[in-house]
Amino acid sequence: MKEKLLEIKNLHVKVGEKEILKGINIEINRGEVHTLFGPNGSGKTTLLSAIMGFDGYEITEGRIIFLGRDITDLPPYERARLGIGISFQKPPPVNGVKLRQLIEICAKDDGRLIYEYARELNLLEHLEREVNVGFSGGEVKRSELLQLLVQSPHMVLLDEPESGVDLENIALIGRAINLLLGRKVEPKNGRPMKEVLKEKRKSALIITHTGHILDYVDSDYGHVLLDGRIVCRGNPREILYTIKEHGYNECYKCFQRV
Repeated sequence: MKEKLLEIKNLHVKVGEKEILKGINIEINRGEVHTLFGPNGSGKTTLLSAIMGFDGYEITEGRIIFLGRDITDLPPYERARLGIGISFQKPPPVNGVKLRQLIEICAKDDGRLIYEYARELNLLEHLEREVNVGFSGGEVKRSELLQLLVQSPHMVLLDEPESGVDLENIALIGRAINLLLGRKVEPKNGRPMKEVLKEKRKSALIITHTGHILDYVDSDYGHVLLDGRIVCRGNPREILYTIKEHGYNECYKCFQRV
């Protein structure tokens, strides 16, 4: 029997005076990867921010249930403690804080795997640099994933992990996501990780515009978000093909016919 991890029930969210999300319903089970498609301004980042409980995102109706507990009114740090992690699309630089210091704060296992994970993500030389200061797009994304790897949450929210990343880095980021999710990862250059994640496979909700990340990370379900509503659900690769061939209007027409 599948273990239900995250339930979003009839979620309505306002930012300022504007209603952004208009009744979102999503269920994610343990070990499942869900992909969220949608044009700019459709509410994708708002959904992830509401799940994390960030300020400025007012839930006016609906509930968020995580591991059977209503977390709708919990602050972000409590949600993080329960096992929800997030990778931002454009995380800011943090002057005065070294990446190693931040990673040590996030580490769930007393830091035993920090250097192993940093080596896996080609970030060993970045550990003594200030967080994201002077980092390339790919380095920023890998830094975010390194933080999640040592945090080891049950559920990860990934906001466009391939955004601003070249093709070589996308492959590395895809590998890191699979490692994070507890999915099979082939040894790198013949050198396996000293320790693999021993917990149950983790779940993810991934926002993507281009769909490139699906070439490296298998997704179980896809959702299309338009104007604050889920208008389509199904096989993520089929959805991506439809969007590429016909645009989002075809998804909305399909929704109107239901």
